[in-house]
Amino acid sequence: MACHEKANRSIQCSVSNCAYHCGGENYCTRNEIQVGCTAGSAQPTNCKETQCASFQAGMN
Repeated sequence: MACHEKANRSIQCSVSNCAYHCGGENYCTRNEIQVGCTAGSAQPTNCKETQCASFQAGMN
C-alpha cells in the first residue's frame, strides 16, 4: 500500500526520518500517536519540552 493511501490527514508531521512519515505529504501513517514530555519536564510549557513518543527512526 502506498504512503498516500495510509496517510492520516489528522496527524501532520515534518519529521522526514521517522518510519511513519508519509513522503512529501507531511502526514503520519499511524492511526494514533503518543506525545510525551522530555526528560525533566513533567508539566511542559512550550513545544521544546514535548516529544512524539511514537517516533521510530526510518530507513531514509
